[in-house]
Amino acid sequence: MAGLVRLAGFFAAFFFLTSFGASAAETFDTQSLTIVTRDGRSHAFTVELAVTPRQREQGLMHRREMAPDHGMLFAFGETRQVFMWMKNTYIPLDMLFIAKDGKITAIKENAEPHSESIIDSKGPIDFVLELNGGTVKRLGIRTGNRIQNELVESMRKAKQP
Repeated sequence: MAGLVRLAGFFAAFFFLTSFGASAAETFDTQSLTIVTRDGRSHAFTVELAVTPRQREQGLMHRREMAPDHGMLFAFGETRQVFMWMKNTYIPLDMLFIAKDGKITAIKENAEPHSESIIDSKGPIDFVLELNGGTVKRLGIRTGNRIQNELVESMRKAKQP
């Protein structure tokens, strides 16, 4: 009987731990996003949207890979200075800091995986776009380029008087 009680306790603990782990992982909606360079070239991506505090906290942590034409768009719901880090992030990332009008104002290329160093937006922004490390260099993306995206456009319109 004692063995049966221990076995039942094991299964209860296993169920609790696996249920907790499953509920802790956030899910993300996706949208298309285009980066338009100053010379008119367009680069299309599919991005996951991190719009809630829990989604922004999780971000791309614990991911081992990401498709070359994918990324994550963080929306903060306000214009402010943002500080990011790479704790528990396995892949190098390019971080694009974006104003409410969709203009890229700062870029951090190849942020180091697992680093707890603070990555500063260097001024007030509304969005951060994370892409695979090396994408900015490969595609010639620069500050001053613009992004086009449904979420960015809807949030820009919502902030107009």
